[in-house]
Amino acid sequence: GSHDSFSFYIDEASPVGPEQPETVQNFVSVFGTVAKKLMRKWLATQTMNFTSQLGAGIRYFDLRISTKPRDPDNELYFAHGLFSAKVKEGLEEINAFLAEHPKEVVFLDFNHFYGMQKYHHEKLVQMLKDTYGNKMCPAIFAHEVTLQYLWEKEHQVLVFYHSPVAVEVAFLWPGQMMPAPWANTTDPEKLIQFLQASITERRKKGSFFISQVVLTPKASTVVKGVASGLRETITERALPAMMEWVRTQKAGESGVNIITADFVELGDFISTVIKLNYALGEGEDDTT
Repeated sequence: GSHDSFSFYIDEASPVGPEQPETVQNFVSVFGTVAKKLMRKWLATQTMNFTSQLGAGIRYFDLRISTKPRDPDNELYFAHGLFSAKVKEGLEEINAFLAEHPKEVVFLDFNHFYGMQKYHHEKLVQMLKDTYGNKMCPAIFAHEVTLQYLWEKEHQVLVFYHSPVAVEVAFLWPGQMMPAPWANTTDPEKLIQFLQASITERRKKGSFFISQVVLTPKASTVVKGVASGLRETITERALPAMMEWVRTQKAGESGVNIITADFVELGDFISTVIKLNYALGEGEDDTT
């Protein structure tokens, strides 16, 4: 999986997202475009678009949705501090890949919503229906979701929706079915300890589970590396330690399930995670 999957495109001409604190809003109001260019270096966690991520092997997408302030069209956008592409365009891009690859399955995890009213959620639900239709798998018990089951039903999309709206719509899986504990640290050693503890506690039976191999910059980190950005200051330097942890994991009910990272093309992240599936096939049979 990819963390902030849509952030390969962040529009520096867009307003600041409504979830940003007043200090960031003030910073941008004073420094304008220069501030947004610096923000982008820390907000963009991916460089590949959806099609490229899919082609490389990514199957889980971390999606955060927002309205734009004073937008007369009430359009929905992907957002992470600044606004990214329109949601409709991203969903259609993923659907084009699925149409060409009928045995592939993706997980769409809508886990943050900003500035959204009930009618915005209704709009997004309708957009999902219009784009994916019967490709979406209705919410069932996680352990029932085998590839064989999905292929027989011709389902290719599992949509997780972290909002009470999920209980009203058959094809929306409740957010608690996709827990993603967050370490919130800049220290690779603390991150690995957190990941290991999370695996030990493990997911409740009947849910999926995300291990976020992601470091989060503090304000002081951003100030020190303001011109270089997230990739150079944090991700690339910590990559060897994080990849060593991934390589030593086992997939399955008592191990890892979904692993997400920033800049998924770095090192051999994707191929290493995919290999864990083959190791599982040689061991115990596990359907999730």
